[in-house]
Amino acid sequence: MNKSVLFSGHSYYNTRYLSLELRKIGWKADTLNWNTTESSQKFFHGEDFKFTKDTTLKEQMNFFEYAINTYSIIHFSGTNNIKFGKKLHDFFKKKYYPYYEIEIIKKLGKKIVYSYNGCLDGAKKTSFQKLKPSPCDICKWKNIEKVCSDDANKKWGEFRNKISDYICMWGGIKLDYNNSLNVHETPEFYCLDSEIWSPNLDIPDKYKISNNNFKVYHSVGNYFDRTQENINIKCTHIYDKIIKELKREGHKIDLIFTTNIPSTDVKYIQAQCDVVADMLTFGCFGANINEALMLGKPSICFIRPEWKNNVLKEIPEYAQNLPVISGTPDTIKNILLYLMYNKTARENIGHKSRLFAEKWHSSKSAALKFDKIYKKLLTY
Repeated sequence: MNKSVLFSGHSYYNTRYLSLELRKIGWKADTLNWNTTESSQKFFHGEDFKFTKDTTLKEQMNFFEYAINTYSIIHFSGTNNIKFGKKLHDFFKKKYYPYYEIEIIKKLGKKIVYSYNGCLDGAKKTSFQKLKPSPCDICKWKNIEKVCSDDANKKWGEFRNKISDYICMWGGIKLDYNNSLNVHETPEFYCLDSEIWSPNLDIPDKYKISNNNFKVYHSVGNYFDRTQENINIKCTHIYDKIIKELKREGHKIDLIFTTNIPSTDVKYIQAQCDVVADMLTFGCFGANINEALMLGKPSICFIRPEWKNNVLKEIPEYAQNLPVISGTPDTIKNILLYLMYNKTARENIGHKSRLFAEKWHSSKSAALKFDKIYKKLLTY
């Protein structure tokens, strides 16, 4: 068995830490960063191979040839990102048809794994809008067809389902193309290093927060691109309003807001806060809450019952022990008040959060999970 996998394209830092752990248990596991957008690089924590804007088509073609002769599994991540690089993709698209190069590796017997990454991935716009509450109502791009449309989401869902042997899903609702036999709840993929995100971090001086108020951490990556009139799906407008209201009532509370801090550093701010607060309408969570769990911090976001019920069917232990506090715009004020004045509760939730994250979202647990997934794929 050729135990080798190439992660083509990053999923934040998840692929990096998963690849490093897989190597420890006997896999050749490498990462290719073909994203040439400079503002995206702060979300990645290193790679084995990297394409830049100066990487030529010939160089990308040479790497493609190397990859198909070296790896038995190619693992892609993210909407419209089943690629080996833009120049290579555009060349084959123009010469033949879209994703011709991916069909080549499929015909060569390579296994294709794909990881889901959000609301544009596998569900039609009209289906997502029917959810109650619907995050579409506060999304900046809700009326921008070139970003989100039934047609685009349909084409992508059909292609990724057809080409993929295994699809890792986390945080999605089983709508449309996400309700497929090759789509599996796989929280382990969205992993991080438990030693790097340690509750006992040493805080660099540049990030130290010098106040004793109750601190609520909230962040939005690429805030200005995703926000209109302070409104975004992260619910910044709601947290801003509620915490100002609590301050006026005399409570010693502060909103600690960050944006565009490198993900290697943001943990230093999270670690000093009392709770981590995230989306209140979307219905699930991502990197921000995963980091909070690993740091042993109580975390808040809306847990959509439909999503939790789906997880309960496939991974009952995960759903039954999930320590994330489910909040809505109507309940968030009382949740913050409860946590503010109940230190023991915060400590208990924080302790459970760390244990939960180590079990389900650490790179070590991810490597063990994917060792099984990949081996099974290679046997048929």
